[in-house]
Amino acid sequence: MTGENIKIDQEVIGLLPAAGLARRIAPLPCSKELYPIGFRAVDGERDIVPKGVCCYLLEKMRAAGVTKSYIVVREGKWDIPTYLRDGNMLDMHLAYLIMGLPFGVPYTLDQAYPFVWNALVAFGFPDILFRGDDAFVKLLRYQAASDADVILGLFPADQPEKMDMVDLGDDGRVRELVIQPRQTQLRYTWDIAVWTPIFTQFLHEYMADHKSSAATQPELSVGHVLQAAIRNGLRVEAVPVSDEPCLDIGTAEGLAKALRRFTSE
Repeated sequence: MTGENIKIDQEVIGLLPAAGLARRIAPLPCSKELYPIGFRAVDGERDIVPKGVCCYLLEKMRAAGVTKSYIVVREGKWDIPTYLRDGNMLDMHLAYLIMGLPFGVPYTLDQAYPFVWNALVAFGFPDILFRGDDAFVKLLRYQAASDADVILGLFPADQPEKMDMVDLGDDGRVRELVIQPRQTQLRYTWDIAVWTPIFTQFLHEYMADHKSSAATQPELSVGHVLQAAIRNGLRVEAVPVSDEPCLDIGTAEGLAKALRRFTSE
């Protein structure tokens, strides 16, 4: 099933947060989202060049018919637009926004509010690799048949103590997110999502309310906002999109695993 087979009434726009400092793996010679993992073909099959990590996520979005994406960067990470340019190499249209407040990924995402407020958003972390080329196809197909405000893409969790663990009901509805539990019986974490303008608006208003105390509070994650959305009655559902754990290349361990996996293929 290709992205063109999915009947969607609203425009779908990709949204990628790429404003992090990469402290866990510093120093690097480039932004972590561009770290070369594996290779890609250019000009058909004649030339092979290194492939930046973020390309894997963008390719999966493109496979679901997403042709437009915003990438939010911080000042100084100009190597990202220099590498990806206008998106032509991925058959996409890419645009770049500059991060405003440095208090966590939700603030980074909210920078795109004026541009995505009335669209379906396809979201993913550009420094995380995962199997499943049809992951966003599954999420958009599910969303087209659902009245959910957010659809999360689930992965088996290999390090629950570092992840958002998903408490999923039999009806596919997320009852709760358990953030970085010391112990848990839950099996799945999430890494990608599709959400409607209802969640985009909730995120925007949540950030506005949180802004006055943000500098004195622990850094917010997207999981914290999803938790708040669930508690405020938004419908958050989830569907498995891969039978393998995802790989966070923002850690030395994750980067080493990714290099072994993707350079041997």
